Amino acid sequence: MPHPLPESGRLLSIGIIAQRTGLRVSAIRYYESVGLIEPARRISGRRVYDRAVFESIALVRLAQEAGFTVAEIRELVSGFESATPASARWQALAKRKLTDVIERIEHAQRMKELLERLMGCRCETLGECVQKRVAKMTDDRGHRRHNA
Repeated sequence: MPHPLPESGRLLSIGIIAQRTGLRVSAIRYYESVGLIEPARRISGRRVYDRAVFESIALVRLAQEAGFTVAEIRELVSGFESATPASARWQALAKRKLTDVIERIEHAQRMKELLERLMGCRCETLGECVQKRVAKMTDDRGHRRHNA
């Protein structure tokens, strides 16, 4: 296996980037392939990165910690006019993401309440557990039938 390139000026091998960031080499390649970091230059067929890649990786990690998807991070990085300030980018994406997170929290709360009720189940059969739901599904009262 070839040795990583020595730190020469501002260019670093993908192995050194991986080691310093705690990422796998495959993750760095993936970030590059989906446009989250600038493509590496190639020297003798090997990927080398400018030190600016650390800023890009730190930004990706920050966005991931906030729950942003790859598509959302790509939008953050390259989906705005270049003159758009970072604050406006974050605010636009965070507003949408916060709505999604609130909905997920509410859904999780309903799941928790249901699971707590199920912990107290005393039914003998699974059919018994869903009797009320089946009754609602089969109740034709108040529902108009459409005859084709």
